[in-house]
Amino acid sequence: MLEVLKVVLLGIVEGITEWLPISSTGHLILVEEFVKLKLDDGFIEMFNVVIQLGAIMAVVVIYFHKLNPFSAKKTEKQKLLTIQLWIKVIIAAVPAAIIGLLFDDFIEDHFMNAYVVAATLIIYGVLFIVIENRNKDVTPQANKLSKLSVKQVLAIGGFQVLSLIPGTSRSGATIIGGLLVGASRNVAAEFTFFLGIPVMFGASLLKVVKYILETGFAFGASEILLLLLGCGVSFGVSILAIKFLMQYIKNNDFKVFGYYRIVLGTIVLVYFGLKALVTLIAA
Repeated sequence: MLEVLKVVLLGIVEGITEWLPISSTGHLILVEEFVKLKLDDGFIEMFNVVIQLGAIMAVVVIYFHKLNPFSAKKTEKQKLLTIQLWIKVIIAAVPAAIIGLLFDDFIEDHFMNAYVVAATLIIYGVLFIVIENRNKDVTPQANKLSKLSVKQVLAIGGFQVLSLIPGTSRSGATIIGGLLVGASRNVAAEFTFFLGIPVMFGASLLKVVKYILETGFAFGASEILLLLLGCGVSFGVSILAIKFLMQYIKNNDFKVFGYYRIVLGTIVLVYFGLKALVTLIAA
């Protein structure tokens, strides 16, 4: 029963933090410090992939009509605009896909630690505040997804590459990129959601295939149920988080997330710094 509660909590954390620009890694690194699943590493690795899939499925469900170029309810012009949107998403996804494939293991080995996460949380928190202050009296160039140019989506894709560094937040990096190239908050957020579909599905598929090739798939019925539970919780909470964000930014900017990131980054830095100090003294 305790493991079930842990799975639910981790699914909730993933569902909220995957879409709000506050870093899922930053939160999970803290949560997992106190809430550890008493299961083998193989299951935990698969669990992290599955809850991410639950999160991305929420985008597909919420925006299915908007993303479906074959909908009978759309005019020919709307279908063409939807196809153009998918082309822009694929173009923007290319930089992170290439860099991710080439350097995934290197990044995992050298940057996956609390101090890097704390630094990126704080740095991008400051950026959110600075950019929103800069844009206060600036009229966005692209207030519709159809207004995003190829140059703009390539730039957003370049910012997504930065999110490969743990703690940056994929949504955080791409939203910042969108704001910098002239997208409105609404457009920056929605394009970020759509960009997550190929990127997150691709990364998850790569991890699943790699895991199966290396270890096989030997989970029991109880473990499969836990995976499904985590996926379901992440999916449901993601729907709520996405709807909350889109409603929030109608009348507010992203600065509150910047302040939140700075506070969280400071907590991560202090906690793990003190932990390392205690360990050093004890030794």
